Amino acid sequence: MDNCIFCKIIAGEIPSNKVYEDENMLAFRDINPQAKVHVLVVPKSHFATLAEMNGEQAELVKKCMEKIPHIAKSLGLEKGYRLIVNQGEDAGQTVHHLHIHILGGQSMGEKML
Repeated sequence: MDNCIFCKIIAGEIPSNKVYEDENMLAFRDINPQAKVHVLVVPKSHFATLAEMNGEQAELVKKCMEKIPHIAKSLGLEKGYRLIVNQGEDAGQTVHHLHIHILGGQSMGEKML
């Protein structure tokens, strides 16, 4: 999408603090971190929500999920981390390109919000 900030980051048009990249995904530090460690994992195919993805995009999400433990380990998150995938505006999704938040580096407790 021409106006998608994550597509522009993936294309290299907007700089990011990359922590991982391969042919399927890009992981970079969130510019407004909500935890000591806050990284976004973004599939390189543009779709906004899980409900919109096709079979090929579902495979990309699977590859992202398989790579997240390795990314988390490289970030020093051996004690644990939280994954969040916001789906739609009521859930707080502000960039309509599917992305997975990795949050950690501190004790977050059991409360979700």
